[in-house]
Amino acid sequence: MSSQSNQYWRANVRLVLSLLAVWAFVSFGLSIILVDELNHITFFGFKLGFWFAQQGSMYVFVLLIAVYVYQVNKLDKKYGLGEDE
Repeated sequence: MSSQSNQYWRANVRLVLSLLAVWAFVSFGLSIILVDELNHITFFGFKLGFWFAQQGSMYVFVLLIAVYVYQVNKLDKKYGLGEDE
């Protein structure tokens, strides 16, 4: 593999790991570990801890997919791997 290819995959893995860290924090941290503290706050009439466990983690997951697509497209263009090239 070339140096440029190694840099691309290193950046891609770094992106994936950072997004997985956000997902883990929201899914496990906010929905399980901090649920009791968050339940003191209401959000649209629901306890915030319950909302994160039932709805919020799914919304964040979909948002992380969109962020990943956007960032990988930028990464592809940076390294000359875009679809139009």
